[in-house]
Amino acid sequence: MTGPDRRPAPRPGGAWRRVAPEGRRFLRARTPVLGRLAGWSLLESVHTFLGGYGVARALDDGFLAGRPAAGLGWLAAAGAGALLGAFALRGVFAGLAGLVEPLRNGLVRRAVRQALDRAVADPARAADASAVSRLTQQTEMARDSFAGLVLTARSFVFTAVGALAGMAALDPVLLLVVLPPLLLGLAAFLATLRPMAAVQRDSLDTDEALSRQVGAVGEGLRDIVACGGEAAAAERVEPLIAAQERLTRRLAGWAAVRTLALGAAGRLPVVALLAATPWLLGRGVTAGTLAGALTYLVQALLPALHTLMTALGSAGTRLVVVLDRFCEPERDPEPTPTPPPEPAPRAQPTSRRQAAAELRGVTFAYGPGAVPVLDGLDLAVRPGEHLAVVGPSGIGKSTLTALLSGLLTPDRGTVLVAGSAARRAAGATGPDPRRTLLPQQAYVFTGTVRENLTHLCPGPGTPDERQLRGAVAAMGLDGFVERCGGLDAEVVPRLLSRGESQQLALAAAYLSPAPLLLLDEATCHLDPRTEERAERALAARPGTLVVVAHRISSAARADRVLVLDGSRAVLGTHAELPARSPLYRDLVGMWHGTADD
Repeated sequence: MTGPDRRPAPRPGGAWRRVAPEGRRFLRARTPVLGRLAGWSLLESVHTFLGGYGVARALDDGFLAGRPAAGLGWLAAAGAGALLGAFALRGVFAGLAGLVEPLRNGLVRRAVRQALDRAVADPARAADASAVSRLTQQTEMARDSFAGLVLTARSFVFTAVGALAGMAALDPVLLLVVLPPLLLGLAAFLATLRPMAAVQRDSLDTDEALSRQVGAVGEGLRDIVACGGEAAAAERVEPLIAAQERLTRRLAGWAAVRTLALGAAGRLPVVALLAATPWLLGRGVTAGTLAGALTYLVQALLPALHTLMTALGSAGTRLVVVLDRFCEPERDPEPTPTPPPEPAPRAQPTSRRQAAAELRGVTFAYGPGAVPVLDGLDLAVRPGEHLAVVGPSGIGKSTLTALLSGLLTPDRGTVLVAGSAARRAAGATGPDPRRTLLPQQAYVFTGTVRENLTHLCPGPGTPDERQLRGAVAAMGLDGFVERCGGLDAEVVPRLLSRGESQQLALAAAYLSPAPLLLLDEATCHLDPRTEERAERALAARPGTLVVVAHRISSAARADRVLVLDGSRAVLGTHAELPARSPLYRDLVGMWHGTADD
């Protein structure tokens, strides 16, 4: 399987080879606890022995012999064995705690040690989510699986001891009938454990990789759509989904084989005993002996076997897979950034007589019957113009940039960019060569500084060193690049402040060849001086700049200002709008009041 997560999944045999030595050392260190657990379990097996043996003697020596008192006595003995088994079970659980709790405590210590070692080796990954998962979910999963496995394995072993000893005491020939089908089903079941563990391990690795990819795509979803990177994002996620589907089908197939093995081990001994009844009676086996053997099978041995197989098939393989996470050496997975969009050809120069962007009678509402956010809007943005868009929150400023970027389609009217429809043709991939949209949430991915600066530039037109240094200087990123370690140093998005992320995204837009830049509050986390520096640099580059402004200074720098007030739109310069738009006059007063405060 190919994809962004190229970490090879270890073979389950390798997982077992790592886990088994650790498990043996753990158990050897707790020999006294195992001894006490075995002692209580052996006492519990007396209950199993008396269950079938009492039924056989009650029939042969009591009821069938015309001695009902003796029969009732043997049944009372079997009942007393049940009370003895209940008393022994109390001691079993006390001994179980002596195994389970040290295991969990050891796993917690190991998880913390692994996390600290990784933090020392790579401080950027100190908050690795896998360490939290191991410390909480996986340690408890191992604890519960180990407890269930020890409890059921112990129960089967000592139940089998009691039942087989009872059948041997009744008549050894019973073992010749019962043991072969029982061992055959058990062997078939054990043969499924290793391949099931392999599939479960691969499924767990794939699920983790899929979670990382979906999380990364979710964080950058708006930017992916804005840059036309849907196809590239799908190429990263879809193979993992398909692989998980295949693994689920394989796991279901092995589960079906396991069910058949369970049926063979759980039903064939009873069928064999019933089929051999005439032969056994001919050899002098009594009816009570047959009833006792059937009691051992139906009420003791086969239920214990069913519980064991279920535990081994689920808790057992899960325990091996989880413990392997703690035993294996730490691996550094491949970075899984939100995929950068594919390069596109450089845009051709726009005619000076043609509007850079235009809206003709555009109406848009979020849903049928909703009040239109924009209603009959006409707007022509001139080539090379710096346009600011202002208005109260929720008035439609982001809707306007979404329409210009092609993310939304108007209910009525036409939106044009460079003379053609703003909405891209179906199937188009890569960044739109006509425009670049920068939303409030900056698009920064795990990669080098250089890659973050050039991901909006097509391959043949990749900026050279001088242009990169010019963009860094224009956006005031010199200190940031120096702290990172240069243009080829790696950027870890979660370690950047929001302002640094926005500056880096603005520098990428500065280098973009797209003739139309759309900034949807893309400078909201910058201080006023840094914002002014960035906007002036972007306005000075060839092309058109449309800015959703959140400060009066940003509107004052623009060539023209578009005021959206819900009922009508007013377009003009910063100097003339206070006289033409009461809303703009109020906004200017509010902004000045905020600045004075």
